[in-house]
Amino acid sequence: MGGESDALGAYHGKRDFGRTGEPAGEGAPGEGGEPRFVVQIHDASTLHFDFRLQVADVLKSWSVPKGPSADPSDKRLAVPTEDHPLEYEEFEGVIPAGEYGGGTVIVWDHGTYEPLSHDRRGRPVDFAESLAHGHARFRLHGAKLRGEYALT
Repeated sequence: MGGESDALGAYHGKRDFGRTGEPAGEGAPGEGGEPRFVVQIHDASTLHFDFRLQVADVLKSWSVPKGPSADPSDKRLAVPTEDHPLEYEEFEGVIPAGEYGGGTVIVWDHGTYEPLSHDRRGRPVDFAESLAHGHARFRLHGAKLRGEYALT
């Protein structure tokens, strides 16, 4: 196994796809073009928002308890969660009670984003690398969220 399968190991290990209706991530890799993002409202044990950014062939994911802000200067806690398959961008539904993440999932916003991370000399930095180093800047192009944001 390699690539997406390895990245989705934690995702697969937490789910019974016969019960949840969630995508298993067995689709084709993402097509070219600008990378995608999605924000989903997730009414699980506590209501929160899931923020996901396409990085290569997975959606890097964060739980945002207070939800996103339309003001990019507002700071919000974003707790990293397991990578999700690209197909999760369109997932809406009810995950049964007793299953990991049990509750309702609704797409709140989605669109594309532009990576903006750079080094101290102003040279572009690979987005996955900037996330791994703990500071990534990007510009969202969604229906609700537009503008520059950062994960630190």
